[in-house]
Amino acid sequence: MSVPNRIKLISAVAVSSLFTVSVAQATNGYFSHGYSTKEKGLAGAGTAYSQDAMAAATNPAGMAFVGERMDIGLAIFSPVPRNYTLTGTPHAPEGEGGTYPFGSMINAAPGVAVESDNDFFLIPHFAYNWQLDNDSTAGVSVYGNGGMNTEYPASATPFGAGTFGSGTAGINLEQLFVNVSLAKKNSAGHAVGASLILAGQRFAAQGLEAFGTVSADPDNLSGNRHSYSYGAGFKLGYQGEIADGIRVGASYQSEIAMGEFDEYKGLFAEGGGFDIPSTYNIGASFDVGPSGMIVADVQRINYTDVAAVSNPISNLFSGCLPAGFTGNAGPGGMGAGCLGGSNGGGFGWEDITVFKLGYQFESGDNIYRVGYSFTDQPIPESETLFNTLAPAVMEQHFTAGMTMKMANNQEFNIAGMYAPSNSVKGPNPADGGEAMGGTDIEIEMTQWELQMGWAWKY
Repeated sequence: MSVPNRIKLISAVAVSSLFTVSVAQATNGYFSHGYSTKEKGLAGAGTAYSQDAMAAATNPAGMAFVGERMDIGLAIFSPVPRNYTLTGTPHAPEGEGGTYPFGSMINAAPGVAVESDNDFFLIPHFAYNWQLDNDSTAGVSVYGNGGMNTEYPASATPFGAGTFGSGTAGINLEQLFVNVSLAKKNSAGHAVGASLILAGQRFAAQGLEAFGTVSADPDNLSGNRHSYSYGAGFKLGYQGEIADGIRVGASYQSEIAMGEFDEYKGLFAEGGGFDIPSTYNIGASFDVGPSGMIVADVQRINYTDVAAVSNPISNLFSGCLPAGFTGNAGPGGMGAGCLGGSNGGGFGWEDITVFKLGYQFESGDNIYRVGYSFTDQPIPESETLFNTLAPAVMEQHFTAGMTMKMANNQEFNIAGMYAPSNSVKGPNPADGGEAMGGTDIEIEMTQWELQMGWAWKY
C-alpha cells in the first residue's frame, strides 16, 4: 500500500471509529478486561510484553517494540443475562399505608428475575504506530472503555409500573479514548513511553423520576436525554528485558478529569461529576521453551477516585431531607447526601485489584493463546439497590485466541471471552432488608465476547 493511500485509510478508519464506538461492557467494574485482540486472548495481560499498536492502551512503553503497523478490530459483546431479583416482602411508601418513608423503592414480583433488554453490542478499535527512527515511535490508539448499560422494561414488573415505579428504567454509559503516545527504547532493551489521553463520554438515564424527592435537582435526574462530557489525562509506562527471556513492565494512568454531565447534575454527586478513575499495572513475562511464553499482570482500578461511583447509597438516607418532609417544601431534597449533592449517594463501588495470567505458543504460522483473570467485584452487599442499574459483578474471565499470519505482512487475530455468571445479594437499604421484614435484592450477570482484528505491518 502506498504512503498516500495508507494515510487515507488511517484517516478514514480513525474518523469512523470516533463516531461508532458504543460501549456497553462491564467486565472489571466498567473497565474492559483487555484492549487489543492479542491481549484479550491472554485475559488482558500485556504490561510487560506488547504485540501490536493497541499496546499503548495498556503500556505506552510497549509501542517501542511493535514496529510500524496498523491494527483494526471489532468486538461483539453480550452481557446476557443481566438481571435483578427481589426476595422478601415489598413495602408501600409510608403515605400509602406502608411503614417506611419510601417503601421498598424497587418493583418486582418476589422471586421472579427482571432481565434487561439489549443483548448485543458492537465495539470497534483502531491503532497505528509510526517508527520515527530505530529507537523511537509515535502512535495513536482509539478504543472504548468498559461501560454500563441496562434497560429494564416496565412490562416485566408488576402492573407495568417499572423498576422504580416510573416506567422502563436503565442507564447507558459510553466512553471513548484517543491515546496519542511516544515511546523510546535504548540499546539494552529497555523502553519508556508516555501518552496523552483525550476522553469523551456520553450518558443517559431513564425511569428514575421516583428519586426526584431525594434529588438536589429533580429536573436533571432522568428522562433518557443524552449528556456529554470531555476531558484529558495521561499514561506513563516502562517495559524492558531484565534477563534472557524475562521481561517486566509497569504503567500508570492518571485520573482523567471530565466535565460534568449537566443533564444529570441531579443524579451524580458533585453536580453531575463523573471523572474516570486512575489505574496502575505491573507485569512480567517469561519465555517457556523455544516457542512459548507466560504473561502475568496485576491491575489496580481506583474507583474511590470518583464520588459518583464510590459514595455509598446510605448517604442518601442519612444526609438528605426529602421533599414533602417537615422543613422541606420541595420540589427536591435538601442536604449534601441528596442525589447530585456535594456528598450525594452513589453506587458504593470499592477499588479492585485484577490478577491476569496468560500463555501463548507458536506453531507453524499461527500463535495460540489462553488466559484467565480474577478479581473481587466492586459492589458490596449493602449497595445492590442502585446497582440494579449497573450490575458489574463479574469476577472471572476465561479467554482464548489466535493469530494467523497472512501474506504481505498481514495477520488475522481473534479472541473470545467467557465470564461465568456471578451475583451479589444484599439487604435493600430502603426497607431494612429481609432480616427487618423487608426485601433483599440480588443482581446477576454473565458475559460473552468475540473480537476479531486485522493488522498490517510495514
